[in-house]
Amino acid sequence: MELIKKNIHMNKLKCKSTLQLTLDDDFNVPDVKPDIDKIIKEQGEIKITDIKAMNGKLLVKGALGFNVLYLSNGDSRPVHNIAGEIPFDEVINMELTCADDDPIVKWELEDLSTGMINSRKLSVKSIVQLNVAVEELYDEETAVMVEGPEDVQYINKKIEITDVSANKRDTFRIKDEILLPANKGNISALLYHDIQLNNLEVRLLEDRFNIKGELSVFLLYTSEDEENPIEYYETEIPFGGTIECSGCNEDMIDDITFRISNRNLEIKTDDDGEERALDIEVILDMDIKVYAIEEPEILCDVYSPSKEITPVVKNAVYENLVIKNNSKYRIADRIRVPENQPRILQICHANGVIKIDEIIPEGNQMQVEGIIDADILYISEDDKIPLNSVKGAIPFAQIIEVKGMKPDSNYDIRPNLDQLSVMMLDSEEIEVKATISLNTIVFDNITEEIITDIEVADIDLEKLQAMPGIIGYVVKQGDSLWNIAKKYYTTVDGIMNINDMESDRIQPGDKLIIMKKVDAVL
Repeated sequence: MELIKKNIHMNKLKCKSTLQLTLDDDFNVPDVKPDIDKIIKEQGEIKITDIKAMNGKLLVKGALGFNVLYLSNGDSRPVHNIAGEIPFDEVINMELTCADDDPIVKWELEDLSTGMINSRKLSVKSIVQLNVAVEELYDEETAVMVEGPEDVQYINKKIEITDVSANKRDTFRIKDEILLPANKGNISALLYHDIQLNNLEVRLLEDRFNIKGELSVFLLYTSEDEENPIEYYETEIPFGGTIECSGCNEDMIDDITFRISNRNLEIKTDDDGEERALDIEVILDMDIKVYAIEEPEILCDVYSPSKEITPVVKNAVYENLVIKNNSKYRIADRIRVPENQPRILQICHANGVIKIDEIIPEGNQMQVEGIIDADILYISEDDKIPLNSVKGAIPFAQIIEVKGMKPDSNYDIRPNLDQLSVMMLDSEEIEVKATISLNTIVFDNITEEIITDIEVADIDLEKLQAMPGIIGYVVKQGDSLWNIAKKYYTTVDGIMNINDMESDRIQPGDKLIIMKKVDAVL
């Protein structure tokens, strides 16, 4: 007697941890830069340089890179920048069971603020959250059928599993060239740039997937034109490509996340030898997961009228995909310029970051509350402060429909700012319109009893001889033909034949004649 087994690929969240750290440092203005009169705006980005697991702890090294735009009234070119970084070296406590696993580390820049200590020194403060997760991908071996003597009886059950067909990390490199239009001045120095991913699409194919999207690029630079010492330019760069992904196909479900891990802009000369071109290079980090929904039939029970068969069972714990959707919402609000700030003459650029404050699961829904932190750069009416920025928080609350969600389900909501547009209503007020998407994926925690082996022993002949050869049986609540046949050492077909049954369905109160099949071997 032999069990036929099959490997099932399963995935589950093994452990997770979160660390919030505060970065704080002071920086002197380089000697080649003029004094600070007013800070216009700041930007920051976290770069993780090294991750090491050691004795149940995770050592994470990295740095906060920042760039600060400031105003200097005593210089012919009024706008300047200071760039630098604050390194960090942190220890995150992990469960011992995850000590040697490969973790996924993601960061969120929760707050970044700068202040002027004096005209030659500024302070940079930041709150960073590091989120660490360890997922376990493993094979569970389970029996699917039995090969043996003809009288061996077995029954299968169908289960739904989410098979992990692909699970890897990769990078995608984007290279292109930006040429300034004729109405823009030559580049003297790059002060500030903002590069964002827009309209990203993924299409699964056989053993690969295609991506396409756009890079939204904003440049602020000092120009060689003395009449217009500060210029800006905004453009979009389309990109696309194919990534190899063994095991995937177009019928599967993708869960692929993208993050810009590195961006570089380098000024270069155009065909006329003038500095009017830039080489742009962006590296995307991809966390790639591809799922296939399968419904395998696995062994549920086994017995023999002529042998004592005891199944060896274990509990398999895994995650099943409940739902994956991408909900889009439109949000609109207005931002006013504070009274102590210069009025608006022209808007240059706007960017924003979504911050989720709270997620409240309620039955088959999740309420998501948060804000869009908008930062708008503008040219002002005040000649003494030609460039300024205004910030505003736009609140939102949205309901996501999640059918089939349970109280112990694992979920992940990834917000994305698809579009942000601003319009100047007057010199004091700006209308902000945003489209956000909440990419939601929900998994159920499943515990399934599976048969991994069987123990076979000789039948207890004395026990069988004590049982009557023919039995009149009245069906009770909860009975099945399978359980009755197993109890009285016969088969389902045997009971159906002797009772002239066309179906194995039975109801409480039904009367059956049962003949002991094992009499043939006594």
